[in-house]
Amino acid sequence: MNNPKVSILIANYNNEIFISECINSLRKQTYKNIEIIFFDDFSEDDSINKIKDFKEVKVIRNIKKTKIGSFNQMKAFEEGHKLSEGEIILLLDSDDYLHEKKVEEIVDFFNNNKNAKIVFDYPIIIKNKTFTNIKRKKKLLNGMWPYIHPTSCISIKSDSFKKILEEISIRLYPDIWIDFRLCIYSKYILKKMYILNKNLTYYRQVDTNISSQFKFLSNNWWKRRMEAHSFLIHFLNKQNIKYHKNLDYIFTKIYNLLLK
Repeated sequence: MNNPKVSILIANYNNEIFISECINSLRKQTYKNIEIIFFDDFSEDDSINKIKDFKEVKVIRNIKKTKIGSFNQMKAFEEGHKLSEGEIILLLDSDDYLHEKKVEEIVDFFNNNKNAKIVFDYPIIIKNKTFTNIKRKKKLLNGMWPYIHPTSCISIKSDSFKKILEEISIRLYPDIWIDFRLCIYSKYILKKMYILNKNLTYYRQVDTNISSQFKFLSNNWWKRRMEAHSFLIHFLNKQNIKYHKNLDYIFTKIYNLLLK
């Protein structure tokens, strides 16, 4: 591999105000053998005109979308991958941006870990003009799922990406996004999560983000947690892996029954 081409797949919907910062962070990468593929999901703002300022970017315009954001995002990366030429795929939401050495670090990782298919890094969370580095935390209990790395913190070998997408793209569970699905795939199918213990991705949290609808311990948070368990059961059954219901599942199930 040594000096592979890296394809950076960007999913965009109505993020006109963040596009310049996102693309400029890719222009500043210390590793230069990259291509940028931008999938616009039928934006209603001026995203398409904004991306035209960046002549090196390959643009895909979606003219038909579903009402389910998580499925639209998976489609964005699927279509971007079809157009890509790189050996390594970086996923990126257009409101996020990358540390200037991220691509270099990812290439070094894959060069030194030939059997790895997916690697995760940690985010630098941007919220209310403050920057917070997320650090690796040791869990007291081994839960059903690990720390969920945001989508923009995920890099994948291109030759594995299509098969992995086919495995995780269950067209159910609309509140379960690709980041959760890929973390589950790594934990249960690949049996190992390769993690760069470095903060290489600027991850923006704003009130318009989907994640803002699921504040910790809110009713929506509990509903999505039940959906996550349901996805995991479905996914493991498809893989002929036994699912062991734990106290988390039981408590989440009871809480959701009470919500009804």
